[in-house]
Amino acid sequence: MITVTNLHHSFFVGKRSNRQEVPVLQDVNLTVDKGEIVAVIGRSGSGKSTLLNLLSGYIKPTQGEVFIDGTNVTNFSEAEWADFRLDHLGFIFQSFQLIPSMTAFENVELPLMMKGLGEKERKQKVMEMFEKVDLHGLEGNYPSELSGGQQQRVSIARALIVNPPIIFADEPTGSLDTETETELLGFIKYLNEVENITFVIITHDEEVASIANRTIRLENGSIIEKDGALV
Repeated sequence: MITVTNLHHSFFVGKRSNRQEVPVLQDVNLTVDKGEIVAVIGRSGSGKSTLLNLLSGYIKPTQGEVFIDGTNVTNFSEAEWADFRLDHLGFIFQSFQLIPSMTAFENVELPLMMKGLGEKERKQKVMEMFEKVDLHGLEGNYPSELSGGQQQRVSIARALIVNPPIIFADEPTGSLDTETETELLGFIKYLNEVENITFVIITHDEEVASIANRTIRLENGSIIEKDGALV
């Protein structure tokens, strides 16, 4: 589902006449197969978030290529990326990223509106999704009226609503207590096993990484370990 070859990325600081290159990722090569859960683990500053932003098209690599679901997305325009993300990718964030002025229903409905689905079909799909994530009856609540675990389930419902084959999860349990974290990780495993959704989880937490089929460890912008073996 995902192939990354010879990926490099640098940021540049300073004025144009005296710019300095700051390498963030160096020669990253990895593959993620369909139906896998892959955890990318590393300390803060290791390059995890930069890798996620490159895989999801929010920044372009300095060098290298990214293939997702058989498509070379490396040089996509912003408009191409927007369409591709809507059809292929779902996102789960540590801070939930729900729109506070919209109800839970409206937050989950939003991707369907962007795809141009009619009101009746949108309502049916959203209500079915609330049943799936065990939030039936909370559709009309605003994010501030929900617990952290409930908000994360709303964000999962929003990620799932367009049936993406891949979900990127960025520190998905970082704002949750231990009990809710265990529940959420079990739900991710369920979605992976039953729905065959591919997950890439960015984390610094070994407990979160333990649910993955494979683990990739980053340090100083380079992969130093894959599946327990040093690179």
